[in-house]
Amino acid sequence: MIMAKPKDAVATLKLQLPAGKATPAPPVGPALGQVGVNIPEFCRQFNEKTADQPGMVFPVIIYVAKNKSFTFEIKTPPAAVLIKKEAGLATGSATPNKLKVGKITNEQLKNIAQLKIKDMNCNSLESAMSMIAGTARSMGVTIED
Repeated sequence: MIMAKPKDAVATLKLQLPAGKATPAPPVGPALGQVGVNIPEFCRQFNEKTADQPGMVFPVIIYVAKNKSFTFEIKTPPAAVLIKKEAGLATGSATPNKLKVGKITNEQLKNIAQLKIKDMNCNSLESAMSMIAGTARSMGVTIED
């Protein structure tokens, strides 16, 4: 679900945080501290919402109001994180044009595209699959039929 920016928002912050592991340490503390947000409260809410998906990284957009209250929106994990999870990889290839490090099936590609399509700039599942396939290729992951 894409949330519109609240009308009273005076600041917008974008962070990528591991699921269930947000702490007041950097990058969360300094980013939220400079706009006066209650850091422990944000960490508690974020960790509650993402605790059921350990090991994933989530982009989060935090909207801060004039009275220092906040709302936040959790996006789907980056395509590279989802591809690594599906292929069982720790990292992508340093030289993807020469060294292939993993494989995913078309079905896995379709599942990733279905999950990501709401946060992508495309209208059809086929175009979303094409974009995810490009990310996989740039990581050294091949797609099998």
